[in-house]
Amino acid sequence: MALLSLKGASAAYNGVRVVRDITLEVAAGEKVSLIGASGAGKSTLLGMLYNQQPERIALVPQDPALVRSLSVFHNAYIGGLERHPAWYNLLNLAWPLPREVRDVRTVLESLGLEDKLWAPAGELSGGQQQRTAVARALFRRVDTLLADEPVSAVDPAQADTVLRLLVESHETVVLAMHDVSLALRHTHRLIGLRDGRIAMDRPSAGLDPADLVAFYEG
Repeated sequence: MALLSLKGASAAYNGVRVVRDITLEVAAGEKVSLIGASGAGKSTLLGMLYNQQPERIALVPQDPALVRSLSVFHNAYIGGLERHPAWYNLLNLAWPLPREVRDVRTVLESLGLEDKLWAPAGELSGGQQQRTAVARALFRRVDTLLADEPVSAVDPAQADTVLRLLVESHETVVLAMHDVSLALRHTHRLIGLRDGRIAMDRPSAGLDPADLVAFYEG
């Protein structure tokens, strides 16, 4: 049985159809990349999948959506709010407990952000903000991850590390990706979108970036 599914789904913004007649199933355990040019419908499709089970999915949005006045610790900790009662979360906002600081620091260390633990999110570079959004998703500790261009602002040398961490930390993964080389290395199934429709759905094995150039041509 599919974990996530759409059947004949469409979406429009301001009267303009963005996603058209999409039928798609993602089974538990799959690692999937959505590829295609800007405007092809990747982000919209990802959002449609997320809205099916938001309480069970960790999300890395294209905009990191951080609370800029709060520290990196607090922004990452937000990912785990649902695990605790309100009083516990309020306590950690004012006086972070040592065990929560330790757990968040461990996640940040894996992303090279441990030295930014108490830095305000608004003072971070674009790549650091994106990695903080990744840390928030990792701290959610759920089995399913959806991520929209999660390494677009990250240094190329770190992109592989971040994607490997995301893929290995979640049973089921769907990524919206522009970099097809990264998509091929880190996911097992590629779904190519063109003009809001699925134009390709194939295993990654046997494909190379040259096979996918058509999805980025005007």
